[in-house]
Amino acid sequence: MEKRNLGGTGIAVSPLCFGGNVFGWTIDEVQGFKLLDALTEAGINFIDTADVYSTWAHGGEGGQSETIIGNWLQKSGKRDSVIIATKVGKEMGPGKKGLSKAYITKAVEDSLKRLQTDYIDLYQSHDDDQETPLEESLETFTDLINQGKVRAIGASNYSGLRLAEALKVSKDNNLAAYQTLQPLYNLYDREDFEKDKLPVCLENNISVINYYSLASGFLTGKYRTQEDLAKTRRASNKKYFNDRGFKILKALDEVAAQYNANPAQVSIAWLLAQPTIVAPIASATTVEQLGDLIKATELRLDEEAIKLL
Repeated sequence: MEKRNLGGTGIAVSPLCFGGNVFGWTIDEVQGFKLLDALTEAGINFIDTADVYSTWAHGGEGGQSETIIGNWLQKSGKRDSVIIATKVGKEMGPGKKGLSKAYITKAVEDSLKRLQTDYIDLYQSHDDDQETPLEESLETFTDLINQGKVRAIGASNYSGLRLAEALKVSKDNNLAAYQTLQPLYNLYDREDFEKDKLPVCLENNISVINYYSLASGFLTGKYRTQEDLAKTRRASNKKYFNDRGFKILKALDEVAAQYNANPAQVSIAWLLAQPTIVAPIASATTVEQLGDLIKATELRLDEEAIKLL
């Protein structure tokens, strides 16, 4: 499988990032180990998680995803062959959130312990903390890099303006700079990223690892009726059930037929053809679903297909 560089980090990753939010939520540790074994054997070396996964399924307590990944790293001995991305900043309990020096310093140790590793490849600010000066957060991240606990840093859910501000603070103060951005982006959810964030990413060589690559499952084509919608976990899927959403599914069906693929594969292939997109994040709960995602990385869409989509 081809590898792509993350910004200016020199870190090479597979063109698909496995979303670890499913670990400890929709799949247990046994199934998680099967998926991690299968994806690494297939050449996927990039795994994204967060300290907060999955508080929503455990009464507000997080850390389950990092713990499962850490147990697998210990059992498999594959730490040096995978790129682990995790995040800090979302609320982990009363007083446990944000990007202050004190909180990051504590949170990184907790993540390292759960992951059973002494370094994190990509440490990301999960949310923009506007109550903490950018300089304070970036100084803290720089210290972690100098200590060898973190290799590179990224941002998630930042506006284009705040990302540009953070990059300027890093440059002006000789601090570590964000090398990646993790935004919402897919064939349906396009406007915010393309208008607000893409120009900043292009100008600053920021690699994008977008989440909800399949629009919470809508772009798989599995949800086309209200009855289908009732089967999905996410009420947010309702927003895709409109003329535009169904036009996108129609285009996906046409291209999928042309390439002997399925809508999910075409959706990810379209993302991989977009500027700045290095590795779309997608999840699977079975090895069979994972195989579908891997095939997507081998699909090369021509200009006509991309234009139609």
